[in-house]
Formats: sequence, structure tokens, C-alpha cells
Amino acid sequence: MLDDDTTDPAPGALDGVRVLELGTLIAGPFCGRLLADHGADVIKVEAPDRPDPLRLWGQAEQDGHHFFWTVHARNKRCITLDLRRDEGRELFLRLVDTADVVVESFRPGTLERWGLGYDVLSARNPGLVLARVSGYGQTGPLSRRPGYASVAEAAGGMRYLNGFPGGPPPRAALSIGDSLGGMFAMQGVLAALLARGQQGPHQGKGQVVDVALAEACLAMLESVIPDYDATGLVRQPSGTRLDKLAPSNLYRSRDGRWLIIAANQDTVFARLCAAMGREDLVSDPRFATHVPRGEHQDEIDAIVAEWAGRHDADELTRLLEEAGVVVGPVDTVAEVVANPQFRARDMLVPHFDEAIGKDVLGPGVMPVLTGTPGGVRWAGPPKPGTHNAEVYTGLLGLDPAELAALRAAGVV
Repeated sequence: MLDDDTTDPAPGALDGVRVLELGTLIAGPFCGRLLADHGADVIKVEAPDRPDPLRLWGQAEQDGHHFFWTVHARNKRCITLDLRRDEGRELFLRLVDTADVVVESFRPGTLERWGLGYDVLSARNPGLVLARVSGYGQTGPLSRRPGYASVAEAAGGMRYLNGFPGGPPPRAALSIGDSLGGMFAMQGVLAALLARGQQGPHQGKGQVVDVALAEACLAMLESVIPDYDATGLVRQPSGTRLDKLAPSNLYRSRDGRWLIIAANQDTVFARLCAAMGREDLVSDPRFATHVPRGEHQDEIDAIVAEWAGRHDADELTRLLEEAGVVVGPVDTVAEVVANPQFRARDMLVPHFDEAIGKDVLGPGVMPVLTGTPGGVRWAGPPKPGTHNAEVYTGLLGLDPAELAALRAAGVV
């Protein structure tokens, strides 16, 4: 629905799609970032008096600037608007007239309380897709509960499976639940846009995309649920390995590095045995095929660990790669940044960060499209309302005096 001349045309498969992003922190904005990476014109709306807290998140900072924002707000135009006021809501509805998608991550009921529920938005723009990201979804007995990624990972069964048997379930040093929610939200937006554009009963119509963080985590449980339903098995945490899949574990090299060696498939296990000079293991009834290897997991792990400990990590990697065995070191971020594979595929890309006046690296655009590739056009704008004039005067046609009055009144 783009009909204005933006200063920086968006490349990518979603060029021509306009997204209004409401809400704060990670899951909804992550969805917005993914859409923006592929060319959508994403307009992020922040309250004039309450900027997105993500601007101050992240462990590292320089001169008060945090880099979480640099990545998650990249490629977005940032405006301020008070949706709690009549004037702000009317401006927002005018923006909805131009939009294809609204992404929001408030607690369910917030938009309705402001008089901006989907009934109102779709009456204004019948083709609008509304992506709603929350802890537990828009319906059900827990829908009004607040939900962060940490709780969603626990509620969805993911956290229990993490860690070592008998120990407390640790969390990853990342907001996995938020990222999953953001990715499922993007998937839902694309499916809804596709349905809107196809022939059939939904042609031309928008719909609601209802994403719950807890359900995004639950969706990743593979066979955990049917295993329990059919047999009563409650899968337990298994530390550095998966029970009954062997050998597939972390092994320490002579120079102290951890490597993953994964050779649980019969053909790959035979290659590992050849690389170790232990061809006898292939015919050993304890290890010959997948099921008995799983039953004797500790024994085969000990054999592989002893052999791996006699080699430095680089030598171990070379030997196993030449043998056709799956192997890889557990890399720190310093080693990830130096990885030539990521560099070759543009998975480490510079963002010019205005807040510090120089480029900083961030993750590249996923997935890679050969015909309509996305890209990083700018880092997250450092100041709330950076694009107020561009959006309100260029897109909505307000004159500068009107915008100045709205700013003075605290509406924008």
C-alpha cells in the first residue's frame, strides 16, 4: 500500500508492504525487524513519554548507547504517538488506512481498551492483517496474564528439558521464546498476506494472526508430546546429549576446546570408527546399529571421548571432516565473528550506528533469497520520533504547523 515517496526505497520481497509496529521489547519488534529486513516499510510507534525499553537493553553499552536496539530496530522508521488520546488514535487510524499489517505485542485487551480492536481497524481497512503477539494468546483462561520469554519457555515445556538430570533447568543466555514468537508471527503475517492475495473466499480480506510465546515454545517439542500421550514417557533433561542418540555429544580436545561430534547415523558411525582406527566397533553388537548404541550410550561416549582427548581441536576437526563425520567446535562470539563461512554468506553485516558514529556488526538477513534479497539499510534510529516529520507530513499530509502543535500537546 505504499503511495508516498520514501527517502530510502526498500529492497526485498516485501517491497510495497507497509507495517505499523506497536508494542515494546522483543517478540513483536523481532517480527517487525524480520519483515523490514525483507523490504517492508515498518513504521515503529513509540509513546512520546515512554520510549521502547529495548533502547536500554543489552549487556554492552558505549556512551550510554545499547546495541540490542541497533539490531532490532534496524530498517524501521520511528515515530512517536500517544494512542491513549483521541487525537493520537485518529492519527493512527489514518496510518492504518495506508497499511497492510499491524504488529502489536501488548497484553490482550489493550487495543480494545483504547478503542482500536480489530473490529475498528478492519472496518477502516478490510484488508488489514493484525499480528498479535502475547504470552498465552488472545483467548483461553490465561490470556490476560503477562508473559515474558522466560515464563513462556517454562510453560511450553522447553525449559524443563534443558540442563542436566537432577539439576535446576537453566535458561539460555538469549530470549529464545521471544525469537520463536517473532518468527512464528512473521510466518503468520506472510500466510495471511498470501491468503489475502489469492483467489478464493478470503481474497482481499485481512485477518488476525494470534501468536502466543508459550505456544511457540510448545511447537518446538518434536516427539515429546506424542511420546508422553502414547506411552506415558516424560522426557528428562539429558545434559550435553540426547538420550538414546549415540555418539552425539560434546567431547573435549587435548588443547581444552569443546567440540560436537555427531555420528549417531549408522553410516556416519562407521566413518567415525575408521577415523579412530576402531573398525572393530562397527561389528560389536553393542554398537553396530542405532538402537543398541543408544542402549550403550555411556560406553561409546567414553570411547570417543578418550580418543578425542588425544588430539588438538584443529587436528580433530580436520580428521573428522576428511572422514565425512559431522564435527564442529563450540564457538564463542569472537570465533563466530571470525568465521569465514558467515562472512562469505553476508551473515555478519555492518550497521552504521548514528548513536556512536561508526559501523557495528550485526546478524545478516535470514533467509537468503536469490531473486529478491533483503538487506540492512540503516541501524535502529537512536532518537524516538526520528521520522515524525517524514511520516506525518510526507505520508499523512500534515503541514508543519499542525505537526508542531501536536508535538507541543504531547500527542506525538
